[in-house]
Amino acid sequence: MLKKLFSGIGNLLYLVAILLLFSIALILMLHSVWQIIIDFSSTELFIQNMLQAIGATIVAIALIDVAKYLVEEELFRKRELRSPEEARKTLTKIITILIIAIGLEGLVYIFKAGMTDLSQLIYPALLFISATFALIALGLYQKLSVNTESKTNDG
Repeated sequence: MLKKLFSGIGNLLYLVAILLLFSIALILMLHSVWQIIIDFSSTELFIQNMLQAIGATIVAIALIDVAKYLVEEELFRKRELRSPEEARKTLTKIITILIIAIGLEGLVYIFKAGMTDLSQLIYPALLFISATFALIALGLYQKLSVNTESKTNDG
């Protein structure tokens, strides 16, 4: 009975977190659109707000992806990861979301720096380097875990 109670509380907390993530994502997107509408007449502000809207939308998409992951894995599946293959697929999904978000954010900052101050390109370059290393690490993880899975299944 206690296990069922904690499971219900856990599911409720996941649901609250999912709703918060979706709400924050929606607020980010609506705020971005509002800023673009407000500053539509000023060319300089319009372009800056468009770039900020792109960045905010990227973050919103990442939040939605994380919320979708929580819905799929924690609410609908109702079970723990049971196999190394399942763990690999789950981690791959999460890391892929992060890599895409980092890469797109780097792209937005490249456009911003290109319009204002080229000395600001170091930050987007570091974002791309981070995304590249994360992608390499994900590839290594995939290779090592697939090798481990095949050895486990063979033995």
